[in-house]
Amino acid sequence: MKIEQGNQATTGTPVVVAHGLVKIFKDFWLRDRARAVDDISFEIRSGEVFGLLGPNGSGKSTTIKLLLGLLKKSRGRLAVFGRPPSDVGVKKRIGYLPEESYLYPYLNARETLDYYAKIFQLDSKARKRRIDELLDMVGLTGVQTRQVREYSKGMQRRIGIAQALINDPEFLILDEPTTGLDPIGTRQIKDLIIELGQRGKTILLSSHLLSDVEDCVDRMVILYGGRIRAEGTCDSLLTAQSKSVIETDALDEGTLAELREVLSMHDRKVINVSKPRQRLEELFLDIVEHARMEQATTSGAIAGGETASFLRAAPSAASEGAELIDQLVSHEVAEHTEIQIEQTPSTPSEDSSESESEVIDELLAVDESGESDPLTPLPESSKPARGSSAKSGDVDVDDDVISSLLRDDEGKRE
Repeated sequence: MKIEQGNQATTGTPVVVAHGLVKIFKDFWLRDRARAVDDISFEIRSGEVFGLLGPNGSGKSTTIKLLLGLLKKSRGRLAVFGRPPSDVGVKKRIGYLPEESYLYPYLNARETLDYYAKIFQLDSKARKRRIDELLDMVGLTGVQTRQVREYSKGMQRRIGIAQALINDPEFLILDEPTTGLDPIGTRQIKDLIIELGQRGKTILLSSHLLSDVEDCVDRMVILYGGRIRAEGTCDSLLTAQSKSVIETDALDEGTLAELREVLSMHDRKVINVSKPRQRLEELFLDIVEHARMEQATTSGAIAGGETASFLRAAPSAASEGAELIDQLVSHEVAEHTEIQIEQTPSTPSEDSSESESEVIDELLAVDESGESDPLTPLPESSKPARGSSAKSGDVDVDDDVISSLLRDDEGKRE
């Protein structure tokens, strides 16, 4: 199946075209310090998984940074989606996982994905759906509220992979995607790359771990010293033409003796006879699967769920139209609400004027009745009895006290 996918990819439109690409790093005096990429030429066609292999320091990361427009080429020609890598219009079509995930340590997993989703201007509904699906896919749903600083390196790698897929990119660049991952995560990333390749996404996979690349890529180039040393499909590069492998049921010594005799008649011999051996990765995954069936507890990231739905199926015109209608309707409702609020405001000045007029009317009504005028004499019935003391706040005065004060004053004058 992968061979067919690779053959189909070779007929696709080139997503990346590099011809005679050279990158030379210079020192302060503009003298050549290092030739990281030395005259390489290759194409990455639409819908294929392309491997960029080589040991550390072979020029893989430099080539990727040239594709992303993070570095300027010294010489040669380089185009991504038919445009220069520095063109901002191609950025939204690319998903990138760097060799080291640079994440904000004070954000949790959900906040991290929401931040990058807002950069691509996704609406809140799409952000929530994609974040939920990606967290489940990479196995971080149970620890999504923990800050990234508390994650292990493998868990940070998982959230970095989810970040690279949040915009559903057409061209996905993965630089050492399995670094720091356990065998479970490594196997999951391999399966994800294969599934995305079958969906038709273009993927550039850079790694120095050949076993990770062997199961995924359609074509590859092998770099050393900044130059391409070999290129081709996995079958063309890995198939040994000088040997043959025959796999049969278990053979006894008599059958082996007869087989050796037949081969000797044709000037051939049996080089090695051995029992089939299980790969360590398969043994490890089998042990983990049995432990999971026994419901053994673990404090780390769990095995991820299914691939996010927006990554499995290509978006249709109907779904895009529905999302556009939802955005327009929500925008129209918001504007209508603002208009209603502007038309029927609650004006503090009107309320205060109404309350003031009511108070004035009450004061006028009281004044007409004579109850509020302190100069109006009180009726006899309302005067306090003699000898009674005035209450606090009353305007009435005891006559006996006044009379005594007047008598004292006249005596002093005499």
